[in-house]
Amino acid sequence: MDQLQKCDANYVPLTPITFLKRASAVYANRTSVIYEGTRFTWRQTYERCCRLADSLRSLNVGKNDVVSVLAPNIPAVYEMHFAVPMAGAVLNTINTRLDAKNIATILIHSGAKVFFVDCQYKELADKALRFLEGSVPSIIASIDDVDTPTGVRFGQFEYEQLVQRGNPGYTGELIQDEWDPIALNYTSGTTSAPKGVVYSHRGAYLSTLSLILGWEMGSAPVYLWSLPMFHCNGWTFTWGVAARGGTNVCIRNTSAKDMYQSIAAHKVTHMCCAPIVFNILLEAKPHERREITSPVEILTGGAPPPASLLEKIESLGFHVTHAYGLTEATGPALVCEWQTKWNKLPQPDQAKLKARQGISILTLADADIKDLDTMASMPRDGKTMGEIVLRGSSIMKGYFKDPEATSKAFRNGWFVTGDVGVIHPDGYLEIKDRSKDVIISGGENISSVELESVLYRHPRVLEAAVVAMPHPKWGESPCAFISVKKNSSGETNDVKESEIIAYCRQNLPHFMIPKRVEFMAELPKTSTGKIQKFQLREVAKTLAVNEKLPSKKPTGSSTPSVSGQVNTEVPGYAHEQVLAMSRL
Repeated sequence: MDQLQKCDANYVPLTPITFLKRASAVYANRTSVIYEGTRFTWRQTYERCCRLADSLRSLNVGKNDVVSVLAPNIPAVYEMHFAVPMAGAVLNTINTRLDAKNIATILIHSGAKVFFVDCQYKELADKALRFLEGSVPSIIASIDDVDTPTGVRFGQFEYEQLVQRGNPGYTGELIQDEWDPIALNYTSGTTSAPKGVVYSHRGAYLSTLSLILGWEMGSAPVYLWSLPMFHCNGWTFTWGVAARGGTNVCIRNTSAKDMYQSIAAHKVTHMCCAPIVFNILLEAKPHERREITSPVEILTGGAPPPASLLEKIESLGFHVTHAYGLTEATGPALVCEWQTKWNKLPQPDQAKLKARQGISILTLADADIKDLDTMASMPRDGKTMGEIVLRGSSIMKGYFKDPEATSKAFRNGWFVTGDVGVIHPDGYLEIKDRSKDVIISGGENISSVELESVLYRHPRVLEAAVVAMPHPKWGESPCAFISVKKNSSGETNDVKESEIIAYCRQNLPHFMIPKRVEFMAELPKTSTGKIQKFQLREVAKTLAVNEKLPSKKPTGSSTPSVSGQVNTEVPGYAHEQVLAMSRL
């Protein structure tokens, strides 16, 4: 068979861009995007992406240039998932829940050439850009709604103007190597610096196919964007909906009213979300609800959903599929694939099975639970815990500008997730703990290391440790345990919880703020001086969330802020700049 040759006829580099081209040809007149009063067809979406890609090229945006965007789930962000790689560039969707310091860190580290900012986040972007002192990015463009007030726009360009001035006949740069980068997504894990996770065209393509197959997404789905597109590129469904010729229903806010109205008005068939969104739907007020007349498929991940919560949400007319993944795996890596025989089980038993993380998606060559010291596989007994490890084409290329972290993540041919779990006799995996003390609050990853580093900057904090505590709405929330330095009078009881919370509010994104602060004379430690967090976790389980925390710093407080130090720390991509992102 040596005479058989690879050629253009039998080998084409894999890229999800082909999903859009196919949708334009096969589903030309089918609705592609719905956003408030705006509707596009797949032919129009393809043309708009071609135009934007051409405009980016005219601005000298090319191969491996990073294009960052700070915006909610609007058509512009969806279009960029195709237009930016069509121009040969790399898309970086920024978590809109981050503060200005973290956004500045991302822009610095990524070396973004273009920065698109939605009108809703102009003030936040302005703050971030002040940290950069004009160094990057070189091109700033606004994304304006039709009712954007005069004077709100900033930057050299406006998104819609760039779209309109581009050539609709431009078909994009030819992808020569499917290993080329297509997206750059930042995650924190539990290390002391944000990591930029790089996806390849090949990985994005194969992961997309695996998920639409694993979720059994049929043709012409109506997909509600309840999941942020900045979370692993919408778990690849930014590309997946195009592959199925579906309709993207875009919403700015994941509110009960917007979700129920969209489901009813557009006959939504599919949506993704973290389990916290279940609570939003369940707690909706009567006037916000709409009857669900046909089942809505939900793919959930980001935090293990309690079985009781699954029962409640499915009683409303939703059908839940549970997934597990992380940014480094291009989103979901495991899916709790349902087995017909389980339908005969009582509802509580079904919910328990559905709460497991499941089996590997098709893109993965393997998923296992191993002893990292020996790399031996753990027995399939549902009891013996080990590290969850993965390998396959959906795993990231590596961490951007961080070969050391990349080397640590890849071990003996496996990607080490940092999560601890068990594997059941039927091959289904289940997470049991987070090996690096990650707190998952409403689907967002919160690094205890990041929070502790801020607490230690407070002039009166002697020791600090942060663990997860139960939260009735968010699943988990941070609980801080601190010991205080004595004041000039030798007292420690003059430091109040409100002061610590106010200090954190000045220096952290809102979702990372501790919901409880406990003062201790001394934190429990091992004989070698290491804080025993397992003891603190047990204490945290007995505590109630403090819902009466201050929203602003108390007037007249002398608590110093570290914000004035950030301008010198951000450019150096420093030791304590950690992003809190979703595990998925």
